[in-house]
Amino acid sequence: MKLARALPRGRRAAAALPTPRLPQPLALRSRPLSTITATTTANTSPASTSSSAAAAPAPRQRRPARLPSLSARHVSVQTQQRRHYADASASSSEPLKKTPLYDLHLAHGAKMVPFGGFHMPVQYASLSVSASHHFTRSHASLFDVGHMVQHRFSGPGALDFLQRVTPASLRTLPVHQSTLSTLLWPATGGIVDDTIVTKLADDLFYVVTNAACRDKDLAYLGEQLAQWEGEGGGKKVDHEVLDGWGLVALQGPLSEDILSEILVAPSEAALRELYFGQSRFVMVRVGGGRELSQPVLVSRGGYTGEDGFEISIHPDDTVAVTEALLDAAGPDRLQFAGLGARDSLRLEAGMCLYGHDLDDTTTPVEAALSWVIGKDRRDATDPAAGAFHGAEVVLPQLKPKSKGGAGVERRRVGLVVDGAPAREGAEIVDADGNAVGVVTSGCPSPTLGRNIAMGYIRDGLHKAGTEVQVKVRGRARKATVAKMPFVPSKYHKGAAPA
Repeated sequence: MKLARALPRGRRAAAALPTPRLPQPLALRSRPLSTITATTTANTSPASTSSSAAAAPAPRQRRPARLPSLSARHVSVQTQQRRHYADASASSSEPLKKTPLYDLHLAHGAKMVPFGGFHMPVQYASLSVSASHHFTRSHASLFDVGHMVQHRFSGPGALDFLQRVTPASLRTLPVHQSTLSTLLWPATGGIVDDTIVTKLADDLFYVVTNAACRDKDLAYLGEQLAQWEGEGGGKKVDHEVLDGWGLVALQGPLSEDILSEILVAPSEAALRELYFGQSRFVMVRVGGGRELSQPVLVSRGGYTGEDGFEISIHPDDTVAVTEALLDAAGPDRLQFAGLGARDSLRLEAGMCLYGHDLDDTTTPVEAALSWVIGKDRRDATDPAAGAFHGAEVVLPQLKPKSKGGAGVERRRVGLVVDGAPAREGAEIVDADGNAVGVVTSGCPSPTLGRNIAMGYIRDGLHKAGTEVQVKVRGRARKATVAKMPFVPSKYHKGAAPA
């Protein structure tokens, strides 16, 4: 999932198109939604919430609040030398699903692999992974991210519920603004999943979570909604999973021009004034000039470090919208891209992949994601006072041990590695050969021509420029702690407010 440093919270909000009925564009008209409804009013039964929670497998055992030492910890990594996308399926016992674009991928020469419980393209016949990576940075690429889980939370209790399960400042978030956040476990503050939350109205939120965490996330949300309902005195929360909806990521410097070419009213949509982290409902034209009967939700952002958009599309329109983008741009400007390029792009951008760089035992502070904790969420530790889950553990970690705080034992860092690339599971050692950390992601950087990696290292060794070693194939190789992103981000942020 996409965790970048720079989503603006105070940036001026986008001038959204008139959408007096905000819930409608995200409401399925004829297809059933997987629905979990929670309410604390007397006339609503908790049965729907309970059954939804029970249908998903129970989450992993939560860790104790006191973390074991780094040397004894396992950071949810597999000792392997290459990324195996087939290992990322949500459940190996269930048949793989297909996104709405499956047939289109095959028609474009995609090599399909299991990922997050879906058949997903890893690369295409037209470009190698490295060439696709470079094409994204110089032109534009289209990524199918329809395997991600799209949710809608609505109702008078939606804001307070989401502020309980995430540390985000949603109350002050402008309408049509997104924020990157994390779902957190109670008592421990461990990361259940990373997520994007978009505020479409004061009582309506669009949330995207990871496909590989689907079962765990739905069990977690079902449990939390049932608890919310059982407390009494709260406000109703409706939770819908937008199954079957399409989600594509248009990424690269030509993205704005390409998207503008299929808009019904480009001047009214005003994409130039839509800044990173903002969203807008827009009308588009597809093949033959046909205007869709309902808008798509366009959010400026992505998982590559480049300018771009993520587009949420009704199931009936997903293929048509995707083909319209490809046809309008032509192959000289826009190409499909798969998981291979997406992984190297996100690593250059310093973004985490859940299950590798993040897991249930890791807190936002350990993961160098303290910025996802809203400034107005840093005082309360009592759930009754509006604290987020795990605040009693996470907030004391914000103050380093050197300044008298609880601090943390380890921190996520970037690494530049000499020689052979360091892959996930590689051990990080100090000059004396003592284990001080572990690599969680690594690959050769196509942009930089150097080997880059991400991992966790003992607190105190996390400063940029610190020299360590990484064991690659049994041999210790020099590595230097580096700031992330490795490649400067090119988000369209506009001018800072006066």
